[in-house]
Amino acid sequence: NINHKEFAIVNLDDLERLFEAGAEINPEVLIAKGIIPGIRDGVKILAFGTLNKKLKVSAHKFSKAAQAAIEKVGGEGTVL
Repeated sequence: NINHKEFAIVNLDDLERLFEAGAEINPEVLIAKGIIPGIRDGVKILAFGTLNKKLKVSAHKFSKAAQAAIEKVGGEGTVL
């Protein structure tokens, strides 16, 4: 499919495990920490795992459940 997009996937449990509360996370930070190898067509945050820290996350896409989980703990999910 010519319109198929390949996203670099990041799960909530990765964010919970690797970042401190209050961290600002964007694709460049995820690459620098080695969580994703590259951006591909964008970065997508999925709701696998739990999130208990307030984080400011910027990504190209969020699943509805991931966006809700980030906002539930007082964080912010921004679509790039």
